[in-house]
Amino acid sequence: MFFQFRKDKSEMPDPRDALAGRVDAMRVNPIHHHLGTRIVAPFPDGTEKALFGLGCFWGAERVFWRTRGVYSTAVGYAGGYTPNPTYEEVCSGKTGHNEVVQVVYDPGAIRYADLLKVFFEAHDPTQGMRQGNDVGTQYRSGLYVHDAVQRAEAEAARDAYQAELIRRGRGPITTEIVDAPEFFYAEDYHQGYLSKNPGGYCGLGGTGIACPVIPDQAAR
Repeated sequence: MFFQFRKDKSEMPDPRDALAGRVDAMRVNPIHHHLGTRIVAPFPDGTEKALFGLGCFWGAERVFWRTRGVYSTAVGYAGGYTPNPTYEEVCSGKTGHNEVVQVVYDPGAIRYADLLKVFFEAHDPTQGMRQGNDVGTQYRSGLYVHDAVQRAEAEAARDAYQAELIRRGRGPITTEIVDAPEFFYAEDYHQGYLSKNPGGYCGLGGTGIACPVIPDQAAR
């Protein structure tokens, strides 16, 4: 199928103009290339999910699979209008999706608040619809929360980091915080990409400013 790329991919498309997508979900290897754990359900009892968008998902996924307490990671698309999109469709700017990482973690080993610290320090959340040279809606900063507790912690982390950024002369945070939309798995070759291709591209670059740890009372 032929489709045109939008000229300005830094603006969300009108839902009426979004690509139609498809009914069938992307088929992926259920086993994580680096960790050897499952990237599709079922997951171990007691684990929880978190969903993050912080630029190109290749490097973003690696940041989280290296984090102690994380059971598995998977990359995909969320926050747009097109069901089960392909990578090429997302890159066209006509789906509205963000490149995201689904993190399955053990809350007994790491708090969601600590994952938020990893999230904010791994990228620059002040850049709007871009991360460095990667420009477009698919590279926006986003926290996609699964419940009211995650929302409260996400907002607390954003506000704490915003205060620190302002103190250091940086601009406003543009991270969107919204209820978690449906997560669509990306193509299998994207899963664990930097484990399969250790010298591959990683466009992530943080601000170099530490995000304050959220107090325990904000955690579960």
